[in-house]
Amino acid sequence: MTVANVATVGVHIVDILARPVEHIPQGQDTVLVDQIRLTAAGAAAGTAVDLVKLGNSVVTMGAVGDDELGDFLVAVLARRGVDASRLARRAGEQTAASILPIRPDGGRPSFHVPGANLGVTYADLDVPALRAARAIHLGGMDVTFGLGDPEFFALLDSVRAAGTVVTMDLLSEMPDLLGLARAFLPHVDYVLPNESQALLMTGAQSVDDAARALLAEGPRGVLVTLGESGSLVVTRDGSERVSALKVDVSDTTGCGDAYCAGFVTGLLHGQDVLTAARWGTAAAARVATGLGSDAGLVDLESTLALLS
Repeated sequence: MTVANVATVGVHIVDILARPVEHIPQGQDTVLVDQIRLTAAGAAAGTAVDLVKLGNSVVTMGAVGDDELGDFLVAVLARRGVDASRLARRAGEQTAASILPIRPDGGRPSFHVPGANLGVTYADLDVPALRAARAIHLGGMDVTFGLGDPEFFALLDSVRAAGTVVTMDLLSEMPDLLGLARAFLPHVDYVLPNESQALLMTGAQSVDDAARALLAEGPRGVLVTLGESGSLVVTRDGSERVSALKVDVSDTTGCGDAYCAGFVTGLLHGQDVLTAARWGTAAAARVATGLGSDAGLVDLESTLALLS
């Protein structure tokens, strides 16, 4: 089996998206929409798909149910080129899923069931595959809290010492869960929360203070995504804002996952942190132009063309 250069670990979700949705109809009424899609999503699965589109070989790890949604998720990941053979299948459990009625402005309220993601543990992971990867992306450690395990922390420290880069993204906006994810900060290189998550994790009053507080807990860098305002990149060398790119926004679902994928890809291509953040910005911009977490993103060349 081919060794993947990136491993994603954590949250796997099936997204069911409809666009545009201006209101939820009353009673038995029907509203016609332009498009409905089912996609592989979540901070591990969605990022894995985007990483493949940007030219990486990717293995993903986590848990899904043994239901039809799980069958779909495994199949669509494989179709997109992701090695999903290490996903644990939980008998009798629901695969995580979200229903997202996308507003005309690209906003995305959601209905969500966390499903099998909540039960992921260190025992579900393929340690040799993780050791073989050049980068490991942790997606949603605030909801896969079973991975907050000393054994896993020791593994992350070991692979980082050997040169593997470890990044972490988050999923929820629940203070208690985000607080649990802080235990990972000494064991990752870069953490990539959105603005709300950074503020909730730290209790800070500004995004700059939040980023510095997170940096003080151990990572080499903190990249806070700010939606249409771009992102804030903070390292021990200082902080800098990276502007968002102007695109016609159809749907913001998965833009954070795409940013992570572009950032990791940049690091693996030897780019500095700020340039890698710009790669992430371009990937997020591509995804915002279509419906779903992988829409609009085709390949690395067309993505980087946005920066020129």
